[in-house]
Amino acid sequence: MKTIKGPAIFLAQFMGDETPFNSLDSICKWAADLGYKGVQIPSWESRLIDLDKAAESKTYCDELKGTVNSYGLEITELSTHLQGQLVAVHPAFDSGFDVFAPHEVRNNPKARQQWAVDQVKKAGTASMHLGLKAHATFSGAFIWPFFYAWPQRPAGLVDEAFKELANRWMPILDHFDSCDVDLAYEIHPGEDLHDGVSFERFLAAVDNHKRCNILYDPSHFVLQQLDYVSFIDFYHERIKAFHVKDAEFNPTGKSGVYGGYQEWKDRPGRFRSLGDGQVDFKSIFTKLSKYGYESWAVMEWECCIKSPEQGAKEGAPFIQSHIIEVTEKAFDDFAGEAVDKEALRKLMGL
Repeated sequence: MKTIKGPAIFLAQFMGDETPFNSLDSICKWAADLGYKGVQIPSWESRLIDLDKAAESKTYCDELKGTVNSYGLEITELSTHLQGQLVAVHPAFDSGFDVFAPHEVRNNPKARQQWAVDQVKKAGTASMHLGLKAHATFSGAFIWPFFYAWPQRPAGLVDEAFKELANRWMPILDHFDSCDVDLAYEIHPGEDLHDGVSFERFLAAVDNHKRCNILYDPSHFVLQQLDYVSFIDFYHERIKAFHVKDAEFNPTGKSGVYGGYQEWKDRPGRFRSLGDGQVDFKSIFTKLSKYGYESWAVMEWECCIKSPEQGAKEGAPFIQSHIIEVTEKAFDDFAGEAVDKEALRKLMGL
């Protein structure tokens, strides 16, 4: 068993033009003042990190790490959620996802994909320079438009999609292996890796690559009505990162899992701030601790009701209250005594 590290916070949703959310120094001070001990850094946010420099220079990474450490914080992971998304994009989403890429590769899916692969690889090198052991990302998707298909999917479509997804990710996985860093894919609707079965398909397609791992976020499983606690039993050996995010699912006679194209606040399934939803975090923290998850518990805020400032303020004590300091002593040790083989045999009537 291991004690989970935390609380930490994913900075992506908090960045903005106003202080304290517009620079590394000011947002680190803000996070530390709220009680956080770690920050997960979005690698596309130039106000927090220069990814090119981080990939080229360990000195730059030492300075970046020093800045974060000066506020009593640690960097938990880097994230390439936006760049990872662009490794595989169905044409239906080209225009929507183009905004994640620089202007020079927009309207050019091949160039955009090459840029994305380069970005994720640079993040792997930067993670090595920073001494990190895991990296957060998305897989991208070729067949999400067909997840509930009518007319039915043509035979072989799924196999071909996962074969191509593996072809695109295998060189990246190999690069991360050379950096001694795990890739943790957030299992997420909209990605071809959106549940346990689809993750297993991908894992098989990349020959069970040891760097192919999971960022566990129970909120996305609540919205799918998947058993997010037993998911840990199946995949705990592959869980290398953890987003602490709450959600709720309240179906009605009018709407269920798919949400009826409603705004987030009106959907039966919606994300909530920590403690406001239905996720059983006590069971999650217990399971992860039992199985020896020793990395970070990172709050991700995506509530459709509560402000990010209030969510962040409440998040640190919420996570801290759920972290289990695992015992190194069995409760019944006091009753133990030296093994007496002869006495044991006598107890069994032998």
